[in-house]
Amino acid sequence: MLPIAALVWASRSDGTQAFWGSVTSPQAVAALKLTVGAAFIVAVLNAVLGTITAWVLVRDDFRGKSVINSIIDLPFALPTIVAGLTLLALYGPKSPIGIDIAFTRTAILAALMFVTLPFVVRTVQPVLTEIDKEMEEAAKSLGASELTTFRRVIFPNILPGILSGFALAFAKAVGEIGSLVIISGNLPYKTEVSSVFILGQIESGNPAGAAAVAVVLLVISFAILLGVGAIRHFTTRHDRA
Repeated sequence: MLPIAALVWASRSDGTQAFWGSVTSPQAVAALKLTVGAAFIVAVLNAVLGTITAWVLVRDDFRGKSVINSIIDLPFALPTIVAGLTLLALYGPKSPIGIDIAFTRTAILAALMFVTLPFVVRTVQPVLTEIDKEMEEAAKSLGASELTTFRRVIFPNILPGILSGFALAFAKAVGEIGSLVIISGNLPYKTEVSSVFILGQIESGNPAGAAAVAVVLLVISFAILLGVGAIRHFTTRHDRA
């Protein structure tokens, strides 16, 4: 709690009026809207794609499965600035596949999806592994279709893991900077995310303004984590009964 308290104290070092002036400036508001919007979209997309990936890794057997399983963890080990350079080389002006999305909001989404996908996969994968397949077989023996079995038996069991992955992916995306600082172009009001805006404020000699925007991001992330935690608590109420 000490670093958080220090951040809040620094954000108000120039007074409450300066705090609100920093977080409500047009450039700060634009960066916050882009950051939260992109983080939410990416978290939703990866909640779906990550669950599908985890399902394939757990339920299917195919050649190269162990390699793909290892590659999933690559964003964890790869420095994010290197991830940004890699994405720029792949999707930049000199793209070997002819796709140039550099310095656009699409590039921001692509970069965030790359660095946050493992959070969903690695939270859903162990839950899928632990599911008792006898429940699925019992449902099918009673005439339930594949879709019904997934909706009534499997999905409720993996939902807490999906929600955890969503929350982690969102929190990671909100604070991401390394993979974005190069490929986004950092254009104010267009592709400048809050983390880059905060860095710019520090470099321009306005640490209090940077801390103020950081506090807003902290509150947003904390609210999302609390909200997801409440949903998880509600969805697992029967397990505690």
